[in-house]
Amino acid sequence: MNEVSTVGVDLAKNVIQIHGVDCDGNVVVRRQLRRGQFLTFFEERPACLIGIEACSGSHHWGRQRQEMGHAVRLMPPSYVKPYVKRNKTDAADAEAICEAVTRPSMRFVPVKSEADSAALVLHRARDFLVGQVTQTGNAIRAHMAEFGIVTAKGSKRVASLAEELDALPEAARLPLRVLFDQLAETQSRIEQLTDEIKEVHRHNEVSRRLASIPGVGVLTATAIAATTPDVSNFGSARDYAAWLGLTPKQHSTGGKPRSGGISKMGNRYIRRLLYLGAMAQIMVRRRSRHMGTDWLSRKLATKETRVVAIALAIGKLIEIAGNPRLPQQSQCLSRCLLFLNLIRWTGLSQLGILSKDTSPHISTECHARRELFQPCPFMGRQAQGERRQCGTRLLLGRF
Repeated sequence: MNEVSTVGVDLAKNVIQIHGVDCDGNVVVRRQLRRGQFLTFFEERPACLIGIEACSGSHHWGRQRQEMGHAVRLMPPSYVKPYVKRNKTDAADAEAICEAVTRPSMRFVPVKSEADSAALVLHRARDFLVGQVTQTGNAIRAHMAEFGIVTAKGSKRVASLAEELDALPEAARLPLRVLFDQLAETQSRIEQLTDEIKEVHRHNEVSRRLASIPGVGVLTATAIAATTPDVSNFGSARDYAAWLGLTPKQHSTGGKPRSGGISKMGNRYIRRLLYLGAMAQIMVRRRSRHMGTDWLSRKLATKETRVVAIALAIGKLIEIAGNPRLPQQSQCLSRCLLFLNLIRWTGLSQLGILSKDTSPHISTECHARRELFQPCPFMGRQAQGERRQCGTRLLLGRF
């Protein structure tokens, strides 16, 4: 009997479908396993390639199989769907997964560690409770408005409505007190989870580095560090932005390019955090008396606020992917982005000092210009100093 070289796994709660083929693509095994049999099945077999759809529990199973010496590849379900033949069954899904995992153009999801999964659980639980606070506040506002009591916008203004409970009829006081107690208890739990996220941030070196970027706080830094601890999986900063759904949606045909709004695909939680951080920077800039003449001020004078916020969010991704202090796997991309930022920052390209004939890095510059969406060179003081050092090395031929 031929040995299994590739296995497609269709996960479920209790029943798991297996589809295994050999090196020639011949089907070797096709069967259903109970949850308790799944671990034993791979313990008795040599190391092979295992394909799993990225879903609930996939990272747990992936970690266990990696400990056995198997190569585990997680794939988005939407990328596996085209390989399903005719009707959808567990056996057809497992066969499609086995076929998709061997494709050279397939995009894979890295298996997360237990620490990263735990950090993401903190974020999801906190985000769930924040939604409950909004729902409870809206319910309180609606019930109080039935008796002519209203307040200004903002979640913090809802608590002030508790002072008006005595003006309500006796039958309406008890249910509203229950809602106010639930609101206070939920806010207390949110603060508890926030403190836990801050503790994770203090012990995560990548998260602390990301938080040094203006507009990136503890929540955004820890979420990015847990979701994408290694940015080397992305070919460029624009790929990172496209993965988060911040780049224009393409609908081109017949050689006619057609770009719409942002695609809004990928991780909506990180996209929302980056957008809110960018809007916070814009609001602070608008409140200042002197707008200045930098990139952000010029764009705010000519572009819509939300468009500038998206460009600013992409600028943060550029700095995340090109920060030379992040993992060494992104050093090649870091040099490309730092070189492009150096040209924009010093104005050497406008002065003609770096021309096609004299610059050995002109191909890198052109490639970076094509890849990036909007330039947004906002960096902290320490990062600016590092960029000056890189610029000096570049001009001296040591880059």
